[in-house]
Amino acid sequence: MEKTIAAISTANGVGGLGVIRISGENAIAVADRVFRPVSGKPLSEMKGYTAAYGKIYDGEELLDEAVVLVFRAPHSYTGEDVAEISCHGGLYITKRVLRTVLKNGAAPAEAGEFTKRAFLGGKLGLTEAEAVMDIISARGSQSARAALSCMEGKLRQRIDRVRDSLINTAAHLSAWADYPEEDIPEVDTDHLTASLQSCQAELDSLLRGYDTGKLMREGVETVIAGRPNVGKSTIMNLLSGCERSIVTNVPGTTRDVIEETVMLGDIPLRLSDTAGIRTTDDPVEKIGVERAKDRILKAGLVLAVFDSSRPLSEDDKELIDLLTDAPSLAVINKTDLEKQLDTDYITRKLPHVIFLSALSGEGTAELEREVAAIIGTSDLDPSEGILATERQRRSAEDALHSVTEAISAVSLGITLDAVTVIIEEAITSLLELTGERVTEAVVDQVFSHFCVGK
Repeated sequence: MEKTIAAISTANGVGGLGVIRISGENAIAVADRVFRPVSGKPLSEMKGYTAAYGKIYDGEELLDEAVVLVFRAPHSYTGEDVAEISCHGGLYITKRVLRTVLKNGAAPAEAGEFTKRAFLGGKLGLTEAEAVMDIISARGSQSARAALSCMEGKLRQRIDRVRDSLINTAAHLSAWADYPEEDIPEVDTDHLTASLQSCQAELDSLLRGYDTGKLMREGVETVIAGRPNVGKSTIMNLLSGCERSIVTNVPGTTRDVIEETVMLGDIPLRLSDTAGIRTTDDPVEKIGVERAKDRILKAGLVLAVFDSSRPLSEDDKELIDLLTDAPSLAVINKTDLEKQLDTDYITRKLPHVIFLSALSGEGTAELEREVAAIIGTSDLDPSEGILATERQRRSAEDALHSVTEAISAVSLGITLDAVTVIIEEAITSLLELTGERVTEAVVDQVFSHFCVGK
């Protein structure tokens, strides 16, 4: 018999409510030992999807008022009997109630153990389980939509379509080879190749969406670069919504890298405001300039800032040369002032250019649209189901490699028995992706990343 587990399922802090979740065969019995309903009717006599109001006791000591929800197996999140105690939120009360629950027969839940039990009980697949933590950690509406679509099975459906096609192909090949006396249609290699290429295209599409989806979840390493006094710190403060960087008319004010994570629309940017790029004899500022250049070379996105009210300088041109191989957006700032900048030179050298007044905020919407286009989120439909973890990416990549190998084998005239073996390898990789055929070690690794209480 699985142990009955319990944990606090709400955030570790002060709030209106704190929820202690209990799951397992004895969950309702454990809750009955600590909860006294005002109705006098014990939880063990209540139906699933019902609630009772009462008080929580540790022996004879009153701890709090509470509402307890009862869920009966298999109609619960974990598929087991579940009791959820909703008490007043707060660090002390929720921990004290949990301690009392543990004293009365429950064991502390491990990280992700509730969702792990839901997976092992067949309530959800591994991709849906992994989406749970993505929903919790979502930073914007796009990442939340992507996680929710995966939890609802959209990614699983895409994988299942490829898997089913491969299984049908492998079954036809095996039947044709093993039962030559039966009236089984001969394998048409052109049709076989077309079917495999369709699977190849879908897997390739999934993998292309992974990197963009990862940026949407984790954020884009973004550097704000430019010569001194072009408005880098003002842009940093505009996007941060507060005075994060010091803004003065003195060149070289920013001497080190200042970092902040901000949301630009639905895109998380891990912003770095760097020292102004210029030739300087100041040894401290020189270190800051070198750090800025190093950040540019490593960044996922560079916002290269130019001052519209000043002529193009050699420092500006040096920055443009640094951006040759970097994903970048030229931001022509201070458009509220009289223009003196040679913008034609910049547009000839850099493919993405926008005009902005960081002081007034005019041009922010264009900045948002252009950043989305550069990193690829503008073309991503988060509702279609996208790969969310490195484990999923690896399995999809293995499947794609096998399908590509099978296509090559058919074109080279290799025996169809050998082609069948390669296709079966692709099917195995997809079964590992969805969790239908997965080792205990992989399951443990997946749920070790979860928070306790979920």
